[in-house]
Amino acid sequence: MRPQPLTRAAFAPFGEVLETEGLEPRLINFGNTQKFAPLAEIFTADNHRPQFSIYRSQAVVLPFRIRLVECHPLGSQAFYPLHQRPFPLVVAKAGEPPDAAELHVFLSNGRQGVNLYAGVWHHYQLSFGQVSDYLVIDRGGEADNYLEHRFDEEVWLEI
Repeated sequence: MRPQPLTRAAFAPFGEVLETEGLEPRLINFGNTQKFAPLAEIFTADNHRPQFSIYRSQAVVLPFRIRLVECHPLGSQAFYPLHQRPFPLVVAKAGEPPDAAELHVFLSNGRQGVNLYAGVWHHYQLSFGQVSDYLVIDRGGEADNYLEHRFDEEVWLEI
């Protein structure tokens, strides 16, 4: 699998691209701040509150074997890099667990994040070159919001 560029149009079936490029900011705070909003709508089922987290991802070596995907059926999940290095996003449409042939790979430019729609299948966060931090916004609370699907066949991420 080889990634395609991360664009709003190409990623639309899976979620929203979080970036300021192409958006017209609104000036606030006496003109001292540019506000780019809304970038995404955070969704949580059954009135749970969104939670903010930092995920620290170890760097992977290519080619990298894609062994599983996960989804969060009860709410969206946003990832935004706290670095400025390209990183891959492996996704599949919401619904039944995907076959390997249904996976899509996008390459963020390092200044783009994503808000995955509820139920969209995705690989956990991957990073190139060094340990990388991501701001994550998703559904908090007690109920389990995690499903996992493992692949029997070998699927490899390459650039």
